[in-house]
Amino acid sequence: MPGHFEPLPGGGAAVALDDVEISIIRSLAVQLLELVGPGPGADTPADPLAELFAEGPSEPPADPVLRRLFPDAYSDPEQTPGSPAEAAERQAHSAEFRRYTENDLRAGKRENALAVVRTLDALAPVDAGGAVLKLTPEESRQWLGSLNDLRLAIGARLEIGDEDDTELLYRLPDDDPRKPMVMAYLWLGGLQETLVTTLMP
Repeated sequence: MPGHFEPLPGGGAAVALDDVEISIIRSLAVQLLELVGPGPGADTPADPLAELFAEGPSEPPADPVLRRLFPDAYSDPEQTPGSPAEAAERQAHSAEFRRYTENDLRAGKRENALAVVRTLDALAPVDAGGAVLKLTPEESRQWLGSLNDLRLAIGARLEIGDEDDTELLYRLPDDDPRKPMVMAYLWLGGLQETLVTTLMP
């Protein structure tokens, strides 16, 4: 179990984490929460009806990490528009889609990251340091979503675009300032992969 998720009887997953690993994941989840933001209406009285019809932004975020977390729905970097009119139409569709979906996407990412923080805060430490994290099926899905978001965020900071970039990062010298971030990226990938396996029927 150390370092990878294993399925629990009846559903869910478990993993043994030491104190350092718990601290790293919690810190990253909190940073993700800060990056995604509190959401619309955070400073105003809750109005479920108003929130239901609240419109989100129509422009892509300026931050490259947020652009990776909330990409344009109608853009394909490998496909060049055939004409300026086609490009304008695609941009208009993307803006409209973003306006009505980004708030919900942000809320989902916040809930997933909060689930990570809450489950880690509820852990009972063991004598040797660390603890065994046991997740319900729903918590497992929330963790999976948040692990994916964390890897996307770190990948954006490292400017990882494809597998070739990942291969280059493997060969970074130990004194490269990006090395700790690369190690976190790879470690989270391993956790994510084993969690996916536990959720497969």
